[in-house]
Amino acid sequence: MSKKLAKFFFGGGEKMRNDIIDYLQKEVKRRCQLPTNFFGMGCYYHIESVVNNAEILAKKYGADIEIVIIAAWLHDIASVTDYNLYAEHHIYGTQIAEEILQRFDYEEGRIQKVQKCILNHRGSVKNNKLTLEELCVADADAISHFDNVPGLLYLAYVRRGLDIEEGKAFVKNKLERSFQKLSDLSKEFYWDKYKTIMTILE
Repeated sequence: MSKKLAKFFFGGGEKMRNDIIDYLQKEVKRRCQLPTNFFGMGCYYHIESVVNNAEILAKKYGADIEIVIIAAWLHDIASVTDYNLYAEHHIYGTQIAEEILQRFDYEEGRIQKVQKCILNHRGSVKNNKLTLEELCVADADAISHFDNVPGLLYLAYVRRGLDIEEGKAFVKNKLERSFQKLSDLSKEFYWDKYKTIMTILE
């Protein structure tokens, strides 16, 4: 869609932003449903959880909710589009995000803020998170695994073919690493959820 058409159909301001977010939700779900998506629909539920947690954290920390929600929908877009991009999906994701958001004539400065959130969302990649928005998306990505334990079990037992004990250990280790990636404030905020899930997996 050209920029002129985007303005014609979506107008501007809040309505356009809502339409962008609505489009992203549907587009991410569509890509997750494709048979080429290595991660299956579990990845969609993960992304959906990231969005929900990112919004909660944005409100808690006073971050830009719009930037956070858009970045949360797009943070794993490269992974579900092509598994070959997974190793550097935080980098390829910034490119895909730019392509999508430019179609809607989204403000260039705000595109860059979204890109920074995507680039720095991975706890395993030691990039500094310089803004509240980056922190919210990264923490939401880490804690979202606690909302999607069935997806992790699917990954362990179906995709990786692990046995019962190996699969349980895989999931517990993944959750432990995820929790340790949180900022100190978010660790305190999510402590009860962490303890409950880990107790169930014992």
